Amino acid sequence: MSDSNRDDGDSRPTADAGSEPDHRDETAGPEQPPSPSDTDSGTGVGDRDDTGRDPRDETTQIANEERRRKVSVISALVAAIGVWVALSVIAIYDVSAASFWNNVLVGSVVFLAGAYNYYRVVNDIPLSVGISGLVALLGIWLIVSPALLEMPVGLGLTESPFWSTLASGLLIAALAGYNAYDARDARRVATESESPRA
Repeated sequence: MSDSNRDDGDSRPTADAGSEPDHRDETAGPEQPPSPSDTDSGTGVGDRDDTGRDPRDETTQIANEERRRKVSVISALVAAIGVWVALSVIAIYDVSAASFWNNVLVGSVVFLAGAYNYYRVVNDIPLSVGISGLVALLGIWLIVSPALLEMPVGLGLTESPFWSTLASGLLIAALAGYNAYDARDARRVATESESPRA
């Protein structure tokens, strides 16, 4: 029971029997809510002081950002070359029906695959190794198909579908092959860093 006639100057309410005692520090000033680092949820979630920070060191983050930017540019270039392969036989070169459909179909697939990989990279989804490998194989096909389909040979890229298709195939195979290698390497590094160390 509290005494309302106390004259010792203490204005703190006294605790009733069965209630929790008040352990506030008089010198601390107004009561502050507990900080997240002082709270233990018991689950381990949200108990870290560095909430939201990436645990990887800064140089790894910068390297990954540079890799992502480079891979997105390469994917966009592959898509653009695919458009060139398809449109070159539609608007510029006069070729046989087999060469026409070969370049239109392969160029369209290369464009769609390059655009898909570009979409994945800019949306922070890992690059598809399978799609990049397929595009590299289509690039190799474009290297050999001008000879197999007997495309006309001229003096330069602007005069000959043979050299245009061959050069496009070389570029596509090299760029997509690099993307496939880089994506496989990035996946290997990610799985090694996630595996527990003995």
